[in-house]
Amino acid sequence: MSQPVTAGVAEVVLHLARAQRDLGWAVTVVCPPGPLADRARAAGVAVRAWPARRHPGPGTAAEVVRLRRVLRDVAPDVVHLHSSKAGLAGRLVVRGRRPTLFQPHLWSFDTATGPLRRAARTWERLAARWTHQLVCVSDDELAAGRAAGVAGPAEVVCNGVDVDRFRPRDRLTARRRLGLPDVPTAVCVGRLAPLKGQDRLLAAWPEVRAKVPDARLVLVGDGPMAARWRAACDDESVRWWGHDESVADLYTAADVVVLPSRAEGMALVPLEAMASGRSVVAFDVSGVRQSVGEAGAVLPPGDVAALADAVAVRLADPDAADLEGAHGRRRVELLFDRRQAADHIATLVDKLLVGAR
Repeated sequence: MSQPVTAGVAEVVLHLARAQRDLGWAVTVVCPPGPLADRARAAGVAVRAWPARRHPGPGTAAEVVRLRRVLRDVAPDVVHLHSSKAGLAGRLVVRGRRPTLFQPHLWSFDTATGPLRRAARTWERLAARWTHQLVCVSDDELAAGRAAGVAGPAEVVCNGVDVDRFRPRDRLTARRRLGLPDVPTAVCVGRLAPLKGQDRLLAAWPEVRAKVPDARLVLVGDGPMAARWRAACDDESVRWWGHDESVADLYTAADVVVLPSRAEGMALVPLEAMASGRSVVAFDVSGVRQSVGEAGAVLPPGDVAALADAVAVRLADPDAADLEGAHGRRRVELLFDRRQAADHIATLVDKLLVGAR
């Protein structure tokens, strides 16, 4: 069950559903209408519609009622809840009466402020009694949960990527296919929203251009801040690419991939970039240090000057950046192949079901 229907969470849910279907399990994806539901149906996975907004609000009570009807019809042996919103509604409905896994993909209290932050921490502590297995996507995410007082059995199952889809390819060929010039290129993939921090990268970009005058920045994604940020940017070296499901070529076209996020659980973008053999520059938010290793630069969160310097260094010396990318490819093959994650989740589900019986 998932509320997000796009981006990283949806990608994880879809892969797990396919992998469990291939094990012979009867799998149903419960989510709002959208890309996740469409892709799951196309893959032959059963889907049940659950209209729900991304954030809690006045309509949450009605969403819980609708979810209760869905789960009553499906009658699952085990429930796997992805994201804080699904974790809220799902645990209010199930209340521990069926084996329940909860995978936050970034704690809600890590992005909330003020009274909402306190309420989210309190809820997660209380809801732990209805969680048979907490699944965190990074060591940092688990540590944040424990620091907030979230108790109970927990495992870290790092996100993984398709190492066949994302693999090193020829940069010049990709640029020609995409219509991009053969110049030093930074790529940033993500929803255009404050959490993803593209405004920080845009703030750093003039300094990058001062050091590497022919540099180009490609922003891949759409979101609530797209119009405002684009209107405020008059730099012709910035390409606003928009949403694109086929990002493999865009990683290949890059000299460096940038993740300027304010918060993450464990982002897929660095892993996809590393699998593609590309260097990564990212702020040190949850999961980044664990994923990137020697494949690039991990910077103090919010340090725009350091971001500009790290990006410029790699654009000015693509051979050194490619060496980091080669380290990243080996690291992903060893630690972040998504088949490993699917096997780990399947083992956890098996253990829960054996215990329930």
